[in-house]
Amino acid sequence: MGSEELRVGTAEREETARLLADHFGMGRLTPDEYETRVTDAYAATTLGDLRPLFRDLPQPHPGFFGPPPMPPYAQSTVQLPTYAPPAPYSQPMPVPYSHRSRTVAGVLQIVLPFGVGRFYTGQTALGVAQLFATFCTGVGVVWPIVDGIVLLVKGGTDAEGRPLRP
Repeated sequence: MGSEELRVGTAEREETARLLADHFGMGRLTPDEYETRVTDAYAATTLGDLRPLFRDLPQPHPGFFGPPPMPPYAQSTVQLPTYAPPAPYSQPMPVPYSHRSRTVAGVLQIVLPFGVGRFYTGQTALGVAQLFATFCTGVGVVWPIVDGIVLLVKGGTDAEGRPLRP
């Protein structure tokens, strides 16, 4: 049995009527043509009964028609290339440097060991924690000094996560 002989149901008839109404609303059908085609759509029993209703109309056509048949001259045996997504970047995108210097931040941490370097980088929570540790415990003064050495050697980031410039 060919596809033209397949029986259609109420859903297909209603979709056909809705699309014919769209074409009527766009001025492609006269009122008489629209009325005739909708009557034929509701009287249709097979797909072959519905297809002629759209033969002279542009898209949209009912989705259950499937893709339109290709004319014989358009069919080709040439294999078209398939889409391949672009290869991912081999190198990560560079992150812009902060306008703050890691040298200044490190020296401030060592010379003024109560979190001044972290206040300079914009990391106020860490600066407050180092300030609190320095004044509340005697051993807390070591943390900002070690942090200053790490900033000088490895660098760090500012409050926005950008690396400190060398």
